[in-house]
Amino acid sequence: MSRIAESELIINERGAIYHLNLLPGELATNVIVVGDPARVKLVSKYFDTIEVKAQHREFITHTGFIGKKRISVVSTGIGTDNIDIALNEIDALANIDFSTRQIKSKLTSVNVIRIGTSGSLQADIPVDSHVVGTHGLGIDNLLNFYRLEQNEEEKQLLHSFVTHTQLQGQVSYPYIAGAGASLIKHFVKDFYHGITVTCPGFYGPQGRILRLGIRNPNLINSLTHFRFGQHRIANFEMETSAIYSLGKLLGHHCLSLNVIVANRITKEFSKDPAVAVDNLIKRVLNIIGDYI
Repeated sequence: MSRIAESELIINERGAIYHLNLLPGELATNVIVVGDPARVKLVSKYFDTIEVKAQHREFITHTGFIGKKRISVVSTGIGTDNIDIALNEIDALANIDFSTRQIKSKLTSVNVIRIGTSGSLQADIPVDSHVVGTHGLGIDNLLNFYRLEQNEEEKQLLHSFVTHTQLQGQVSYPYIAGAGASLIKHFVKDFYHGITVTCPGFYGPQGRILRLGIRNPNLINSLTHFRFGQHRIANFEMETSAIYSLGKLLGHHCLSLNVIVANRITKEFSKDPAVAVDNLIKRVLNIIGDYI
């Protein structure tokens, strides 16, 4: 095994990985990721005990227990660029020996579950409902820097998507990865399922117009009406595709769960998004405690 250089794996003065500021052993193998740093304590308030609290920049981690189940919650901030940091460092904590700077001979798979907010792209998926991303479809470019291989069905889906949306030449070629099969089976009852599209921004990349014109004003309509077999696009946000794709490459089990705070078709916004998020947090923790 080759040694990973100090410039590539950055370890701080206390021996913790740089951005997450965590030592190996301070992160559980069940990890909830949230975008908003303030949401970490909204999750960990339901823990029976908290043994680790760490923070560096927007990355906050609480690790503790619900009963005998050890769980970590980590804030990532917004966007796939931050997910690139978080997922790679989560993997490093599990699978790299910090003393030798070598990849461990026996690798560990981590369960990574996102609890986030997003916008619905279907009129029948209302605000305050909960969506499971069956796939993360990225139009954000991150995974084009990695060696992500698509199977034949994924290639056909992406080709159909590009042809339908007419995004070729406007953005980098999209990519896709599926949810972790070992996790998604536990999130069926009372969850909507569909493809989650991940965008590289909140305004223009999601079809919002304030003072700037956008190149594809028909984007929302194109995403809403896209179909590939039984698949349709349920929602869009800014993290899922990177979580699924990096998780796939690294051998982790990933799932993205989102509260719908805005319906872009009916033009509605949740009257109390905080309550809707809290409801999802409690559902997810109950399911982790019972099944994962």
